[in-house]
Amino acid sequence: MSFTSLGLIEPLLKALHTEGYTTPTPIQTKGIPMVLSGRDLLACAQTGTGKTAAFSLPILQLLHESNEQVQPGQIRALILTPTRELAIQIDESLKAYGRNLPLRSLVIFGGVPDRPQIESLRRRTDILVATPGRLLDLMQQGHVNLNHIKFFVLDEADRMLDMGFIHDVRKVIAKLPTRRHTLFFSATMPPEIVKLSDSILTNPAQVEITPVSSTAEKVEQSIFYVDKNDKKHLLAHLLKNPEITSALIFTRTKHGADRVVRDLSKTGTRAEAIHGNKSQNARQNALNNFKSGKIRVLVATDIAARGIDVDNLSHVINFELPNIPETYVHRIGRTGRAGASGIALSFCDQEEKAYLKDIQKLIRQNVPVVNEHPYPLSGAGVAAFDQPEPSRQPQRRETSTAAYGGGSRRKSNNRRGGNSNSRPTRTN
Repeated sequence: MSFTSLGLIEPLLKALHTEGYTTPTPIQTKGIPMVLSGRDLLACAQTGTGKTAAFSLPILQLLHESNEQVQPGQIRALILTPTRELAIQIDESLKAYGRNLPLRSLVIFGGVPDRPQIESLRRRTDILVATPGRLLDLMQQGHVNLNHIKFFVLDEADRMLDMGFIHDVRKVIAKLPTRRHTLFFSATMPPEIVKLSDSILTNPAQVEITPVSSTAEKVEQSIFYVDKNDKKHLLAHLLKNPEITSALIFTRTKHGADRVVRDLSKTGTRAEAIHGNKSQNARQNALNNFKSGKIRVLVATDIAARGIDVDNLSHVINFELPNIPETYVHRIGRTGRAGASGIALSFCDQEEKAYLKDIQKLIRQNVPVVNEHPYPLSGAGVAAFDQPEPSRQPQRRETSTAAYGGGSRRKSNNRRGGNSNSRPTRTN
């Protein structure tokens, strides 16, 4: 299967070639023809499956082929997404895919002055990418008119619900034209999200890619039982390993992310954090430093990390296990993307054993344990943990220090810091 077979026009195919795309992902293969045919789309797809291209490419093509004369201030497509980082990423993708087309995209989000965004909205805008709060604010001020919307994309719908944006989303939808082409994307389908999709989609085509309970096949998972107070020491110990060429570290709270950065700084490891309390410029600078390799450690909360797409991310480290098991799947899916391999390491203290049990139940396998490390759980130790649910998949062997670079295992893997002559198929 190639992008040519999906019915895409030559300017888009040339852009994809420039970007290094070779083979479409399953959601692109299934979704793009459906959107090009005019169908509404309901897609259940988690991060890293290539959904940005799945909706961006057909929208760019359909807008271009419409030959519609657009006046300043008339927005033809709206993409609503929950976070600033994801909005920026989508806009960058639109500009990359549409480099050979006379179409203009604009991104607006909160946390920055609105005046430059208002000035940009006065010019022609074919596609607007927006976060709910800033969009509603500018609509109320009279700077955004949605009467000419032909395409509406609701991205990361479940995260909208988690972040409390669902009421804002409904307010935006109420202002859209009844006749429109709607694309709905969500990694999970809780009842409220199903209800919302039923209310805004008309006879949609349905695509489900990578069920939420599954984890990336090429991601090696390991668990470290460790006391809460020893987590910072274990993290510093692991980061001494040069095979960890890049690490995205997850914490549950903003303050926890800042604390990890401070603790790592004391050990000589430079790291930066991104979370909701950081300014937009600070968050973007930290992300750019991480992507460019100026820093190899980025610490993030789940909401701030939604939308982060980093090529060849070698490790995800769960400094704290998430209390929502689906979040674990999203986290470790940041590595092992686009056919590459990756490693996910998780710390689990005494208070987090229930979270681990829920995670293992969801993914239907027991995460291999690393027993050989310098900061084992004190007291009753690992024996204090409940035995995990019986695995419904073949039990993987217990993991030793080699799984996180302590041995010679996988030394030949190019993405551990060596030079690679081959580039994996990218997804956005």
